[in-house]
Parts: sequence; C-alpha cells; structure tokens
Amino acid sequence: MNRNGHSNLATVDHPSEPSRFVGRRHELSVARRMLSRTRLLTLTGTGGVGKTRLALRLAENVRGLYKDGVEVVELATLEAGDLLGPTVAAALGLRDEATDSTTLLVDFLSDKRMLLILDNCEHLLDDCANLVDRMLRSAPRLRVLATSRQTLGVYGEQVLSVPSLSVPDPGDSTRDIARHDAVRLFVDRASSVWPGFVLDAGNAASVARLAQHLEGIPLAIELAAARLRSLPLEQVTRELDECMNVPDVGTSIALPRHRTLRATMDWSFRLCSPGEQRVWARLSIFPGGVGLDSAEVVCSGEGIDAHDVFDLLSGLVDKSIVVGERWEGGVRYRMLDSIRAYGADQLEADEARALRWRYIRHYRELMERNRIDMVVPDQIERYRVVQRELPNARAALEMCLDGPGMASVGLGIAAAMWGFWLLAGSFTEGRYWLERGLQQVPVLDSDRATALWVDAMLALRQGDPDAATPRVEECHVIARRVEDEHVLPYAVRVSGVLTYAHGDPDRGLELMEEALALHRAAGDLTGVVFALYYLAAYGSVQDPDKSAALGEELLALCEAHHAEVTRGYAQLSLGLAAWNQGDPHRADALVSEAAEFTEKVNDRWCLTQCLEVLAWTAGGRGDHRRAAWLLGAAHAMWQAADASPRRLQYHAVWHERCEDEARRALGERAFKAAFDDGARQRLAHTIMDAISA
Repeated sequence: MNRNGHSNLATVDHPSEPSRFVGRRHELSVARRMLSRTRLLTLTGTGGVGKTRLALRLAENVRGLYKDGVEVVELATLEAGDLLGPTVAAALGLRDEATDSTTLLVDFLSDKRMLLILDNCEHLLDDCANLVDRMLRSAPRLRVLATSRQTLGVYGEQVLSVPSLSVPDPGDSTRDIARHDAVRLFVDRASSVWPGFVLDAGNAASVARLAQHLEGIPLAIELAAARLRSLPLEQVTRELDECMNVPDVGTSIALPRHRTLRATMDWSFRLCSPGEQRVWARLSIFPGGVGLDSAEVVCSGEGIDAHDVFDLLSGLVDKSIVVGERWEGGVRYRMLDSIRAYGADQLEADEARALRWRYIRHYRELMERNRIDMVVPDQIERYRVVQRELPNARAALEMCLDGPGMASVGLGIAAAMWGFWLLAGSFTEGRYWLERGLQQVPVLDSDRATALWVDAMLALRQGDPDAATPRVEECHVIARRVEDEHVLPYAVRVSGVLTYAHGDPDRGLELMEEALALHRAAGDLTGVVFALYYLAAYGSVQDPDKSAALGEELLALCEAHHAEVTRGYAQLSLGLAAWNQGDPHRADALVSEAAEFTEKVNDRWCLTQCLEVLAWTAGGRGDHRRAAWLLGAAHAMWQAADASPRRLQYHAVWHERCEDEARRALGERAFKAAFDDGARQRLAHTIMDAISA
C-alpha cells in the first residue's frame, strides 16, 4: 500500500522490478496451483535464484482472485524482529495506535480475502513463523506467500524450492539453446548493454557454456551480461573460466551453486577499480538504498573524495552491481541482498568502524534537519525524506543501541523523530526505540527528559495512561532539576492530556493552558502550535468560542509559515469549534478541506476524526444515509487505530447523537446497510472519492 493508501506491488521499501521478467513459466504454473490448495506457500532457494521476482510475478497473475487485495511487505531492511508486527500493519495501512500491533493486525485480517506476501523472511525466521501462524489461525480467508532461504516450519506450509534457470549443453543446436531460460535471460540483459546483441550460430555455444558454468543462477547471469558493456563475449566467457578454474573445453563440470555465485561476485569485484571496490563495500551499510547526497557523505573519506562518488557509483551501475532508480525527482541507488552482503564482507575492521561513525552521524543530522514537528514550509517534503530513509534510520538506531557508548545518540535520534512517529502512526516503533534508549541512558539530563515526554505522548495515543504516568512524572523532575525551559512546557502539556484522559477535563485544560503560556515565554513556536491544537480540540465542547479563537490563531500561524501538515489539524480544530458553535456549514467546509489534504499525506489519525465530524454535518442537514455511511467508514478507521470516538470526550457526545438520529430516521436495516457499506471502504482514497462524488 502506498502513501496514498492505494494497493499496489511497489511499496516505499520495495520498488517495482527494474528489468523485464524472463522465463519461469513452469514455476509460475506450479506456484499458482500450489497456492490455490494451501494457505501458506513458501518459495525457498539460494540467494540470487530469483525468489522475489517469482513472487511478485505470481502476485500480479493472481491479484484478481483476492477481493481485498494483494499486499507485499519487504522485510530485507528490517533487522528488529520486535518490529515485524508493526511493519506488516503499516504496509496494510493500519496505524499502530494499539499497544499490541499484532492483535490489531490479526483483528483487521479476520474477515479479509487477501494475499499477503512476506519477502525475505530468513533473518527473522522465528518471528515470521509466529506471526504467520497467528494470522492464519485468526483469518480463515487469508493466504500468505513467503520467500525465504529456509522454510518457516508453520503447520500446513507448502514449500516450492525455486530452482536455477534451465541451462543447455554447449553442443546443442542454436534453436535448442535458445529455448532455455538461462539463455533467454542472458540475451535479454546482454541486449540492454550491447544494443543489437542476438543469439546466433556464431555465439550460441559460448552463451550456453557461460550459462552452464553459472549454474543458471539469475543474479550471476546478470552480472556476467553486464560485462558485455566493455568486453566481447568470448573474453567474458574466458575470464569466467579462469575465475572458476574451469578447463577450456566443453564440459559439464561446475562449482556447487553457492560457490558459483560467490565466485561470480569475486570475479566482478576484481574487475572493479579500487575506488569502485571501496564504494561497493561501503554501500553495503545502507539497507534501504541511498541517494547521491547521502552516499557522498558516508562513502567518502579514507581514499575516496566526495566529488568522485558519483562517477564510482555510475561505474557500479554499468556493471550491474548497483541499480539506479528514478525516485521522486532524483536517483536512488540500491543493491540486491546477496551483493550487499558480499560488499559487507570486504570491509576491514578499522574501515567498518569509521564507516559506522560517519553513517550514524549523518543520520543523526538528517533526522534533525527533517524534523516534522517544526512549523516550516517543507513539512511534507520532510515527511517524505524520513519515510524514504526509515530503513537506514533504523539501521543507525540499531548500531547506536546494540553496543556501548552510542546509546545516547540513538535516544536523541528516536526523540527527534517524534513528529514522524505521530504522523506515520508508528507509535509502537517509536516507543520501541525510545524505551531501549531510556534503559541504556540513565543520565538525568535534557535529552532523557525529552525522550520521556515523547514516550509518554506516544503511550497516551495508544490508550496506555499507566505507562505514560511514570514517564511524565520523571520528566517533570528532570526538567525542574536542570531548569530546562524548553522541556518543561512539553511535560506540562502531556500532563494535561493525561489528566484529561483520567476524567478531569477542566484540570486537563488548565494544564494545557499553562503549557501554552510556558511555550510563549520560551519563544518556542513549535510548542505554541501544538499547545494551541490540543487546547482548541480538547476544549471545543467546554468552550467552543474560546476554542474557535485558539483555532484561528493556530490557522494564522500555519498559513504565515506555510506549514501545510499542521494546517490540516488547525482546520479540524476550527471545524470542531464551529460545530459546537452551531455553524454546521462552516464545520463541513473546514473539515472537508482538512480531510482532502490529510488523505493525500496518509495522515489517517486526522482523517479519521474528519470523517467523524463529516458524519455529524451530514446528519445535521438531514442526510442520514450519508451520515450512516460516514460513521461506518470512520468506524473501520477507528478500529484500525484501536481507538474509538467514545474515548475522546470532544467526539463522544456528538457521535452518540449522530448515530441515534440516523438509526431512528433510516430504521435499523437501512442504517446497518449504509454503515456496513462505509465500513467496507478500507482505502482512504476510496472514501474520499465517495465523499466528493
């Protein structure tokens, strides 16, 4: 599912196939037949054999059979098994407000007819097995397609071992040689680097010999084909023979398959310049691919000038070691897992240490530069940068928190990302990194205090006040001890939300007002904006006129600073105030505009609240069928967030009234039909299309 909520086979972490799919007719047929008879099919095989490509092509072929869609979750960049549930939930468009995201996930899937593809499971084998087992037990119409070098070992699992591509004998006729998939793949890739290359009687035996020595391994064949950019076919074949110590005669002698791929990469590595070799090795540190700017910062130094990185990357792209892909106006470079793992093996201990430090420093600075909580014109672009770099930021966090000496840096990175955790709905992940850091960083300073209030805020969003309470209390103690005028207002504001959640709205609002005054005194624009939103939204029922004034101030600040993301929340708060002031037309206009924008950035928390208010406005003008439909659509999104309008006091009263009036006006059967129809529209863009129709 992409940022806009549309189902597809190319997620942020899993770009679409960069080159044409070749062959595999038999495997596709067998896999499709097996998938129709089992609820868990695992494609196994060695690295480079093409499991992922086969899974993606199979998904394209069968997607029409699954009314709730085909979803792909790329796991190669995920190193923490504890984040598997939240990662899969996020890929399905669920916001993990729940403290147990796995329960949220299985509840969501319980009635879905869907194919879920988990790609690259081998490094998270036990976690994947446990999650898949639980999902299949809870969702009877769900099917799972996994790719892994090892089987998952889940009851009922069917396994298809993906073989290498078929290879011919060099003595076969040209026509027979051309029929084999290994040859077809080589010719396809060779023609892309050597325009006009075709298989003919003059080169068929050489191509067959090359395919045979490479054991039909797709990745090895692609690496060899890339050499035709600068070498004739005969020399490529001769160099491979020498690399693998194969006699220069027609023979079926070949290395074991895993050694064949390793030998091919050894050969490719030796054919790179020293600079290309170093960049290849250093690029291995990026699990999520990399843009040129980041590559220049992290991969330069110790013999590599930053200005040379582009040319070295271009050389690696020419050799098919690195894939360069167009991505939102730029180029992003990535390596297949096997090639990346080989590169990591080439790093010397001292070089690896220096590389890790540059990497951590770069991502600390990148996350600070792209803080989404700042009231600035490029909020959307910042969000996209962090979303794109999330796998790499996770790697930096893991490096910091997995060893001594860097935990405080990791805690700072996790806290700086709080705006992203909120907007992306990644509360479980945010708390995961924060709490790991808090356990390792006992120093009572401002950094710890910041992490404490952020962790408490995320816990409150998940409906976990018991976890939030001690965090807020400790944050207060530290902030007053170090006399930090920046941290204290945030602690006071979170205390206000906590008090409100405990059933004391008046005292909660007093604390939020105190926080606003402290933010103003400290000159903290970001703090002022967030305090205004909380006061405007939470106070909309108690004092709608005051709430409207606060909302207008918030909107003016957002417009003055061109802060588009925050502007959506300002419009929502103003819409709530307008509704409570008895102005449904203004409420509808404000909230409709907020909903349209928040759907585009996939801010489902804001969108859910917008749908709720739009149901009220529809009911207010007598369109009770539309109100019931919107209540159903909002209900599905409240459930996906493990939240409820009844838990938010500024929603609860009007929600009950809107539902009761729609039931009376339509009758139970018609109300349920409209409500259920809205609840089935799980994709945000579908809901918005229906609203605007």
